[in-house]
Amino acid sequence: MTMPYDFQVTQDSADPHNLADWWAETLGWEVEPSDEAFIRRMIDAGYATEDDTTRHHGVLVWRAGAAIRHPDGPTRAPRVLFQHVPEPRTVKNRMHLDVRVGTDDVDAVVEKLVGRGARVLHQGRQGPQTWTTMADPEGNEFCVSPS
Repeated sequence: MTMPYDFQVTQDSADPHNLADWWAETLGWEVEPSDEAFIRRMIDAGYATEDDTTRHHGVLVWRAGAAIRHPDGPTRAPRVLFQHVPEPRTVKNRMHLDVRVGTDDVDAVVEKLVGRGARVLHQGRQGPQTWTTMADPEGNEFCVSPS
């Protein structure tokens, strides 16, 4: 019998720190804090170089990525990692997030996200279920639905 596995969702990104900020605000999650002392120890020990780092909001961070997490911790939802890739996305996502806003007004949420840089791609319906397919500021698809 296989033990259940834990996982994280990883999203390729041109600008992982800003995209992590965007998604953390969108979901009401938090960006994982940077451990500057740990980063400095890795550089001092020769495991990393200054080129592996950057500053984001004045804080030393790994250039390669940023992660967000649910405020209640990993037992509530998987971590989402935004990792830097040099090439742009060129085809439709094969996997995407469905953001379920519960009793919140979906149209108001969609309007707020558009105001923050998202785009509406189309409206969907299957039986009584409805959703809005959107693209985040880097063009990654996601859906917003009531449940």
